[in-house]
Amino acid sequence: MIRYILLGLGGAIGTVLRYLVSTNTYQFFQAAIFPWGTLVVNLTGSLIIGFLAGLNEANLIAPNLRTFLFIGLLGGYTTFSSFSLETLNLVRAGEIRYAIINVLVSNLLGIALAFGGLFISRIMMGSIK
Repeated sequence: MIRYILLGLGGAIGTVLRYLVSTNTYQFFQAAIFPWGTLVVNLTGSLIIGFLAGLNEANLIAPNLRTFLFIGLLGGYTTFSSFSLETLNLVRAGEIRYAIINVLVSNLLGIALAFGGLFISRIMMGSIK
């Protein structure tokens, strides 16, 4: 039962964080076409999950905390379902160039940042592998 509570709590917090980061990013860039808020959320989420993966590899995250962080918090925070819909909407609006940029940057930079987060956590723990 505790896992369900942790999932719900983490998901709620992640959802609120996603909303705050996304809306503030959209306000910062003041762009109506490109989905900057979702891109920033996806990229920061990728960095954070890579960093936490490194800590998890070193067995520094307890199972319940791992459930809260990985599934709950980051599950509520990252927005790849929104990413998919926004990319689809760009294609439907004839903004193919922006759709391609969104797909490439989100995926390539997201994966690179996950590696970066993993590398940072390993450096902090003094065990580069």
